[in-house]
Amino acid sequence: MLKHIGRIAKTKKRVIVAYRTLPGDPTSCVCITTETLETADHDFVMQLVESNSGQTANEFAEVMARSTLSDGSNMLARLHTTGKMVKVPTAEVEMTPDLKTTIRLDELNEVIAKQKGVSVEDLAIKSSSAERPVTVVEPTPEEPPSLGNETTGVLSDEMIASNYRSQADAMFKEAKRLREEAEKLVPTKKKTKESA
Repeated sequence: MLKHIGRIAKTKKRVIVAYRTLPGDPTSCVCITTETLETADHDFVMQLVESNSGQTANEFAEVMARSTLSDGSNMLARLHTTGKMVKVPTAEVEMTPDLKTTIRLDELNEVIAKQKGVSVEDLAIKSSSAERPVTVVEPTPEEPPSLGNETTGVLSDEMIASNYRSQADAMFKEAKRLREEAEKLVPTKKKTKESA
């Protein structure tokens, strides 16, 4: 089973879900339509989805923010600035973790929220400050959809730093949890000083 993989329900076009929901807009997500990617970019993105870090990430965009494409550019920033990331209603996306399973993203978000004991709106990545880590601009017919700075279409350093802090906090919590699990399995033996 693979996380983050889905398709647009009406067209069956394959997508990778970068953000399952957005701050202030729990009924929308941000997807990458895989058929619009260059071959090299497609391969790098798919390798990342299938990687351990891709599969353990809560939101795929978290891993994209710290990964590069074949040309060395930041994956999240470049796919965003080149219009490869689009805002889509969650009810129009079907998640397909394997060949037999299909679940609408809005329904999956409800299940995840219920398991975590939070609302769907609380699932969105939030920064520690008042500023939101993701800003989505609705496209006009003449312009492609974009994330980030509305005038330049580029993720700001503050947004990227906020995402990094959020990822670091999540990794710290996960490391602490794993250490506690390890201690339950086999407690660390205290070294004793031998007298000379």
